[in-house]
Amino acid sequence: MKYVILIFFLFSSFLFFVFLLRRMFFSEQRLEKRMKKYLAVSEKNLNKNQFNLLLQFQLTKQKIRKNVLTKEKNNKLETLLARAGLPLKPEEYILFQWISTGFIGCLLWLISGEVIFLLIGSYLGFLFPKWYLRKKQKQRITKFNDDLPDMITTIVGSLRAGFSFPQALKAVTEEASSPIKDEMEAVLKEMQYGSSIEDSLNDLKERMPSEDLDLMIQAILIQRQVGGNLATVLDKIVETIRDRTKIHRQISTLTAQGRLSGIVIGLLPIILAFVLFLIEPDYIGTLFQNPIGIGLLIAGAISGLIGFMLIRKITSIEV
Repeated sequence: MKYVILIFFLFSSFLFFVFLLRRMFFSEQRLEKRMKKYLAVSEKNLNKNQFNLLLQFQLTKQKIRKNVLTKEKNNKLETLLARAGLPLKPEEYILFQWISTGFIGCLLWLISGEVIFLLIGSYLGFLFPKWYLRKKQKQRITKFNDDLPDMITTIVGSLRAGFSFPQALKAVTEEASSPIKDEMEAVLKEMQYGSSIEDSLNDLKERMPSEDLDLMIQAILIQRQVGGNLATVLDKIVETIRDRTKIHRQISTLTAQGRLSGIVIGLLPIILAFVLFLIEPDYIGTLFQNPIGIGLLIAGAISGLIGFMLIRKITSIEV
């Protein structure tokens, strides 16, 4: 029995000695190994041409950031991209906008063979990233507003269970989905880095322009200044948000036909003219060559735009 204990003691001492040696002499090697894993570019993944292409892409982004983007425009694009939830940098968005402009312009020029469609396609290609950015932003805000009542309900339940407000936000991140989860994690990180709750919530309001969220944040900030039962206040806010959402959906259903009519009025003449040009270019080409035809096109465009704006104005009801 003594020999077994002695062998066990010697083996344990050997393991402890090896552990100390590895910690003292091999820590730099482990650090270099981890750095190579995360920072080094493997030759198996990138060949020379791919590496040069990646290098040129990075240099192009630096030139765009330096020569095209001002500080104000850069901050504005960062805010818009964050609201849309797109993992892009401002210079990458500008580069994508240039590519879209050239691609759609050349595509329409090759299809039609007319220079005017090159200009129209370039303009549409320039507007496409803006339209996509607004579309993603609207979808993300809509998803955020739809999940906001459940988020506030979770906060209310956590507060009534005795949790603090940061702990309630932590419970939200564990149960909610994107974009609620992403935004609440950003708020918690700002608070961990030393930012106050007021500043973190104001930054959240800047990233997510939602009227319902603004109502919640104002209630929280007022409660922190004057006191009161925050859970009861948030309960009333949840009830108000649910009623507003119900009314908004009813109005959206009732005005769907009018909004669709506005889209048809705006797009039907353009699509019809493009189809006629592809079928019989000489038939509709007179409109682009004769002064009277050009005048009629301008008048038609202005009339269609006015009709589209009036329909949008009639069907846009704020709740």
